[in-house]
Amino acid sequence: MSENNDQYFFNFSFFKIDPKWRWMADLAKAESAKEVENVIKNSRIMFRSYSNLGLRDDADFLFWFAAKSVDEIQKVIEKLYQTVFGKYIIPSRTYLSCTRPSIYVDEGKPHGFITGIEQKKHVIVYPFTKTREWYLLPKEKRQEIMDEHIQVSKKYPQVVLNTTYSFGIHDEDFMLAFEVDDIRDFQDLIMDLRETQVSTYVKNDIPMIVCVSKDIVPLITSMG
Repeated sequence: MSENNDQYFFNFSFFKIDPKWRWMADLAKAESAKEVENVIKNSRIMFRSYSNLGLRDDADFLFWFAAKSVDEIQKVIEKLYQTVFGKYIIPSRTYLSCTRPSIYVDEGKPHGFITGIEQKKHVIVYPFTKTREWYLLPKEKRQEIMDEHIQVSKKYPQVVLNTTYSFGIHDEDFMLAFEVDDIRDFQDLIMDLRETQVSTYVKNDIPMIVCVSKDIVPLITSMG
């Protein structure tokens, strides 16, 4: 495993909007949006913001954070709740994970988010857990199955995968975040992966949450 200073914690925080927010004056909402933008940008934490508006009934938007410590993530969310906008949001889903080198891929492909690769239009986020039977397979067999999986994924270079690990720190094994401009490319990828051997050992891979990239101010003002 690489040095700890190369590792990040990822936090995927999904929120719902209190309907009372929509009754606020437009000017007040715009000022509140700028307040949130200043709070997050001044925290110097790595982040991306996305809209789920109209795409799900359990989330309106996502703030995706990356930091070297859990403390940094908690501090920025604490400051978010102290804003005017923070009084009108309710957490609906929260996931915690961390980066670490893959045991199946030698080249250790970097994560798109933390390497500064340009943000794509969409990210599809979902928790992922394999069966216990998977971990009881010999390492060589697991590598063979994963090699097939990896070869299928290479057919879709336009899809950027962020794989992070949640063992022991959340309820799932992994958190996956696929960045892509055209979500149909992601759909094609998933349909191809369903036909690989590794799908036999999938215990859970839902919910799959489609998120649309949106800067903080337009994101907040779009909430109604």
